[in-house]
Amino acid sequence: MKILLAGGAGYIGSSLIPVLLEHGYTTDVVDLMWFGNSIPDTVNIRRQDIFDLKEVDVSGYDQVIFLAGLSNDPMAEFDPSRNFVSNGACPSYLAYICKRAGVRRFIYASSCSVYGYTVNELYDEESPVTCGYPYGVSKLQGERGVLQLADDDFSVIALRQGTLSGHSPRMRLDLIVNTMFKAAMTERHVTVNNPSIWRPILDIRDAQNAYLRAIQADISQSGVFNVASDNYTVGQVGDLVKSEVERLTGEKVAITIKNISDFRNYKVSFSKAKTYLGFQPQYDVKDIIDDLFSHREEYGDYDRDEFYNIRAFKRLFG
Repeated sequence: MKILLAGGAGYIGSSLIPVLLEHGYTTDVVDLMWFGNSIPDTVNIRRQDIFDLKEVDVSGYDQVIFLAGLSNDPMAEFDPSRNFVSNGACPSYLAYICKRAGVRRFIYASSCSVYGYTVNELYDEESPVTCGYPYGVSKLQGERGVLQLADDDFSVIALRQGTLSGHSPRMRLDLIVNTMFKAAMTERHVTVNNPSIWRPILDIRDAQNAYLRAIQADISQSGVFNVASDNYTVGQVGDLVKSEVERLTGEKVAITIKNISDFRNYKVSFSKAKTYLGFQPQYDVKDIIDDLFSHREEYGDYDRDEFYNIRAFKRLFG
């Protein structure tokens, strides 16, 4: 099977590609390389804007995975107009030309951010989406744009991902568990801005599994699927980072609890992905911390700009 990863040089793609290669999939990438290149040398890379792709460029691929666009709230709020183009219009355009070129399946990296505020309920894919922030709104626009193209000959799967964390060759330290791990390691101190807020956390290795399950699903399968390792309060995450780093280092880690208002509060059910895709998460927050700790020597200066998407983004477009 031949697969194209749009935006495949980023945090998810650089982690996913080795897994795809191990499974025997021919994998190519199209990416503008905003965050450098951590992809294996054997992978063919096209450095090109997705909007410049034509049908001939995607012809011959069995499946296309959209991992491109702006990846978090700080980037979206820094440049809302680019956010809506990148996360809303861009996946819709790519799915459109993929369908015309005969690609069988399109997989869109969506986000549980679309739920906004869930009033302390466990939300599934049929629950209302209420996010009013640029990032969540744009991810929902991208979802709807690609899903309306689905038919018997063109499968479309949107994976609503929980908040990602864990080690990747293209490392990020601006993700909840990764950020707290960095603070615990460098300052021996963790700050929790609002302990009661819920987040579905997704270990990057469980994300790899979710994409594999989507790729391998029956071609008749389309729709939206929540994927997460589990749901945690931010307070739980802080306590787990504190205790696990203390265990691993033998040093005390302090914790500060604040009560900063946050209207992004959601926990989700991922039973649909289990039932229809065979997705089964294997990792928890402690596993994420252990994985980060095992790679700690690779990070060097934890404050390098390359670890923080908004810094790289501001250098490009600020």
